[in-house]
Amino acid sequence: MAALPRQSADEAREALREAMVRLAAGDSDALEDIYRATRVKLFGITLRILGDRKEAEDALQDVYVNLWQRADRYDPARASPIAWLAAFARNRAIDRLRTGKVRGGAVPVEEAAPLPDESPLADALLVDAEQTAQIHKCLSALDARTQSHIRAAFFEGYTYAQLAESADVPLGTMKSWIRRGLQRLRTCLEASEAA
Repeated sequence: MAALPRQSADEAREALREAMVRLAAGDSDALEDIYRATRVKLFGITLRILGDRKEAEDALQDVYVNLWQRADRYDPARASPIAWLAAFARNRAIDRLRTGKVRGGAVPVEEAAPLPDESPLADALLVDAEQTAQIHKCLSALDARTQSHIRAAFFEGYTYAQLAESADVPLGTMKSWIRRGLQRLRTCLEASEAA
């Protein structure tokens, strides 16, 4: 039996983007395609935050139910499908943390959501197209290193430990870099809201 040819990263990204557009247009079969393409990565994000397999599975189910209801909010011109879905999964997991009912090895809410509760999380703003543009504008104003680490942590699902290892710096240094970058991002976003 011959193996099926593997898709390149660009082909996979385009197939996912097309499935998201089809889902927004009401094609229910597209949800299965999206699930097959994203379940492993999104489960990894929810599990890393919640530290409990059952809680992570429940959060992932919430992601796909909400995706079915809100697929029309995805704008392919504003964000890659996986970045948008990763932000969506992260937010569902953080919502579960905030209920206070999650037990086990969950990360502290402060680590999962470094921005204060009274203002929206940066990646939660991806849902709204106008705010998404502002986030990307503010992100591009950060230095390249900080921008890269924030994108990797919040849009691609990397942990601070993975980023620290990759950059060959202590974990505390990586956390400080990202915290300072998020503070600058927040200041930029607040300034744009006040304008």
